[in-house]
Amino acid sequence: MKIKIGKNTLGSGCPTFVVAEMSGNHNGSLERALEIVRSAKRAGADAIKLQTYTADSITLKCDADDFRLPSDSPWTDHTTLWDLYDKAHTPWEWHADIFREARKLGIDVFSSPFDESAVDLLENLNVPAYKIASPEITHIPLLEKVARTGKPIVVSTGVADLNDIELALATLRKAGATDIILLKCTTAYPAPIEESNLLTISDMISRFGVLAGLSDHTIGTATAIASVALGASFIEKHFNLDDEQETVDSFFSSGEQEFTQMVQDIRLVEKSLGKRSYEITSTAKANLRGRRSLYISAPIKAGEVFTESNIKSVRPSFGLHPKYFKEVIGREAKCDLELGQRLSWDVII
Repeated sequence: MKIKIGKNTLGSGCPTFVVAEMSGNHNGSLERALEIVRSAKRAGADAIKLQTYTADSITLKCDADDFRLPSDSPWTDHTTLWDLYDKAHTPWEWHADIFREARKLGIDVFSSPFDESAVDLLENLNVPAYKIASPEITHIPLLEKVARTGKPIVVSTGVADLNDIELALATLRKAGATDIILLKCTTAYPAPIEESNLLTISDMISRFGVLAGLSDHTIGTATAIASVALGASFIEKHFNLDDEQETVDSFFSSGEQEFTQMVQDIRLVEKSLGKRSYEITSTAKANLRGRRSLYISAPIKAGEVFTESNIKSVRPSFGLHPKYFKEVIGREAKCDLELGQRLSWDVII
């Protein structure tokens, strides 16, 4: 299966699609948002991803207990859900400028819509793909509307169980979606690395007949890099500038330097995966002499019997294969043989 997102093709044999998630790291500044796009491009990201919502489109402006952030939330300074989303959202009037900057730089740009009106905005910007954020996987009307666009759809599964995933896929496919990518995700900020469960990626591919990847909230890059070896076609990681400015998501985001190293390591992993092969590579063939073979280990006179005392399996590999050792024992030498001489059939009676 192959899926096209912008100028990139995803699937078996294709480079992993690496996405820099801007989220709220713009910190309320359009210029910072544009610089994040430039920084992501320098870091080697294939795409920049936004989140398209307003506080009012995602929750209620209400300070009742249900709408207050729990005491263990990393965002408790914002008190309520509405306060957090109002702080973190990317203003809709910025989208055109961000899309324009990304396209000028040759980096793909798409977004996660959080309601149907966000889809309308993104369609007007000719977005090449859609991402369904983990908490929206049960937002059936949103899934149906996104599916009807005919665009590729990336679905994060951080707060979904198997039944949720099956319902989402059935909904998308019934509404006409064909190009679907599922992302293994742990919705925790930051996510404990031991809860990554990356083996799920290969199971997603075989179980659901889709491409799969990772939405990574862990600290560092090890999880993202490891996912490539398990078949990830798509990796998303939150991205921030390296200026140490505190933002709503800076505490678990990668900066340009770390993201650059991650991309470089991913490309090395891709090279190392190669193909299924039991052949000795051309470079390794130069070291075949390092294998063992049968050599004369003590001088032998013509007619003398080969024994464990006068032949030995040693390096290098120019003599008879060691598998013939027992077959040679007890046979006679055809001629005089010196220490260090290769054993070959033409000197054996």
